[in-house]
Amino acid sequence: MTIRLKFFASLRERLGANEALTLPAGTTVAGLRDLLLARSDAHAELLARGRAVRCAVNQQLCAEDAVIGDGAEVAFFPPVTGG
Repeated sequence: MTIRLKFFASLRERLGANEALTLPAGTTVAGLRDLLLARSDAHAELLARGRAVRCAVNQQLCAEDAVIGDGAEVAFFPPVTGG
C-alpha cells in the first residue's frame, strides 16, 4: 500500500516535508515509526520513543496502535505547533 508521509514544524525542518511511501498492508503507526527510526541518525534522534511526537492519520490524532490504510496521509509533528 502507498501512503503520504508528512512532517511538520521542527521535524519538517530537519526531515523534509512530504513523501510517498510503500508499506505492507496492516502497518501500524508504531511500525511506521520503527521504519523511520532506522532511516537515519536525524530520524532516530527526532522520532525517538522518549520524545514527545504526535501523529495523525488522515488529519485525525491517533495512538501508535492505529492501523494505516492504503492511500492514508500520515503526519508527525511536535506536540505544540504554531499556526
